[in-house]
Amino acid sequence: MHVLMVIGGGLVLLGVFVLFGWLWGASAAGMALAAKVFVPAWLLLAAVNMWVGVAHAGYSTREEFPILLLVFAVPTIAAGIAVWRLSQA
Repeated sequence: MHVLMVIGGGLVLLGVFVLFGWLWGASAAGMALAAKVFVPAWLLLAAVNMWVGVAHAGYSTREEFPILLLVFAVPTIAAGIAVWRLSQA
C-alpha cells in the first residue's frame, strides 16, 4: 500500500511540475522542460524514501532497491510520455 501511495505522490508531483511549467512558460515547451526537471527531483525523493525504509523501517538495501526502481520508474515513464507528447504539440 505504501508503494502505491508513493507512486501516486510522484504522479501528483509530476502534475505540479507540469502545471508550474505552464505557469512560467505558457507553452508546451515550458511544460516539457518542467517534466524533464521532474526526473532528477523525483530520483532524489525516491532515494530518500529508500533511505527511510533502510534506516528506520528495518529493511535491507537488497530488499528496498527493487522498490526504489519501481517507485522511480512509474512516474519517470509518465514524465517521458508527457515530454514526448508535449514535444509533438
